Amino acid sequence: MKKLTSARLLSSLVFSLAFGSVNAQELMVSAAASLTNAFKELAPLFEAKHPGSKVLLNFAASDALVQQVAKGAPVDVLACADQESMDRAEAQKLLTPGSRQNFAGNSLVLIVPTDSVLPLRTVADLAQASVTRIAMGNPASVPAGRYTQQALEQGKLWSAVQPKAIYALSVRQSLDYVARGEVDAGFVYNTDAAIQKTKVRVVSTVPSTVAITYPAAVIATSKHAVLAQQFIDYTLSPAGQAVLGQYGFMKP
Repeated sequence: MKKLTSARLLSSLVFSLAFGSVNAQELMVSAAASLTNAFKELAPLFEAKHPGSKVLLNFAASDALVQQVAKGAPVDVLACADQESMDRAEAQKLLTPGSRQNFAGNSLVLIVPTDSVLPLRTVADLAQASVTRIAMGNPASVPAGRYTQQALEQGKLWSAVQPKAIYALSVRQSLDYVARGEVDAGFVYNTDAAIQKTKVRVVSTVPSTVAITYPAAVIATSKHAVLAQQFIDYTLSPAGQAVLGQYGFMKP
């Protein structure tokens, strides 16, 4: 009798787990590369508050994410690193009306490898002949690259720096170039520099012509629109903001 009861309990448990797995709501969140570390910590906290949910994360440059959604990728939440990328998504009617919200802020910084001996103290020093390779996101597709170009143009330095540019596919790739010592300097977000403190050093904060804010929105074709909105709301909750703050993000 005991063996039979144990067998039934085991069978019931296996069925329950299988049934729960089948019925779990998988939420696909496509987020800007600079959100990688913060969202990887935030996702399981959200899942714990919403039993039966499973957050799947996809990271890339914001423009690439918008293109993926436009081509039909099954995305529920889109989180970008700039307003321009989200504006394009909205113009293509990819977003659920009224769901767009800013949930974080950031700043742009100039970094060098920790062992760099170049006399760099300001962005203007990049014009020196000793500086030959500067990593930055491609302005055509990476928000951090657009912020960089705008700041350099504002400081009348773009013509001097652009020929030295090594374009990256994402801000994290720019960070990797500097961390590996493959370039003399690079432009990344302050939050990116913070996760590689042993390999990169911040030279200065770059004055930005526009506020660097992160918008998120529910995708119009989402099959889990309620859960998607709850995820965005969670990023704005005290718990969500605490996680983002740990990684250097500012409140929106």
